[in-house]
Amino acid sequence: MASAALDHLVVIAPTLAAGRAWVEARLGVALQDGGHHERMGTHNALLRLGPATYLEVIAIDPAAPPPDRPRWFELDRLAPRDTPRLATWVARVPDLAAAVAACPVPVGEILPMRRGSLSWRIAVPPDGRFVGGGLVPALIAWDDPAAHPASRLEDRGCALVELSAVAPDADLAVVTQVLDALTLRDVLDLRAVDGDAPARLVARIATPAGIRTLD
Repeated sequence: MASAALDHLVVIAPTLAAGRAWVEARLGVALQDGGHHERMGTHNALLRLGPATYLEVIAIDPAAPPPDRPRWFELDRLAPRDTPRLATWVARVPDLAAAVAACPVPVGEILPMRRGSLSWRIAVPPDGRFVGGGLVPALIAWDDPAAHPASRLEDRGCALVELSAVAPDADLAVVTQVLDALTLRDVLDLRAVDGDAPARLVARIATPAGIRTLD
């Protein structure tokens, strides 16, 4: 299979304002407005991390009608007072159907999506839950790879330095199988912890004020 790549990081929040404030306080950089995802009833804010990499804060859009299916990224499970968090990541693949078929675990059904003039296809589990607790990436294919969202964002001096998955060995074993199947092994640093510790993602991001961490 042709190589895949890290596309973007996903921070989930009970409201977009709360998510923006959480990220901006940690990175010291203002996010840019994104747009609306009519099919999922969500909206987002964005930060460029490279020519084809970005960070997304996503939340339920209170002005949008509810979708006819569970929303993506477990947003329906968030409570109003939940703290925003780096919840998962998205991998860009050249052939989405082939990538979904190659995964050793189910990663969802392929759905067409649109935000403004951008359009793409993404694999979303029917129940909207994360795969592998968020350590396994969602898979995406942009309809026009030359029109990647990061290319439309201002460069505010931020770049992803490292993305790590911190989890018990049993969880990391599943993640390793997926990364190997998608040729993504070098994208995610795997760090084993005690079996009782919760699995989480940790992103180290270079900013104009130095290296900052999101988890």
